[in-house]
Amino acid sequence: MPAFHIKDLPEKKKLKMEVEQLRKGVKLQRQQVSKCSEETKNYIEERSGENPLVKGIPEDRNPFKEKGICVIS
Repeated sequence: MPAFHIKDLPEKKKLKMEVEQLRKGVKLQRQQVSKCSEETKNYIEERSGENPLVKGIPEDRNPFKEKGICVIS
């Protein structure tokens, strides 16, 4: 299927696509941001001990550790 740009479509087609998207959006179950953000924060805090970005990677298991020093003279 070839790629197309919205700006190249006729106005009627654009409006039809917008209505279809609004119909899909109205069916979505919504939650309060305050509740979702609290749940996300708790999830992250509970797993922070397992996260290598927070905890770090042991030197013996780090595939990106420097193997040597390069000196240019």
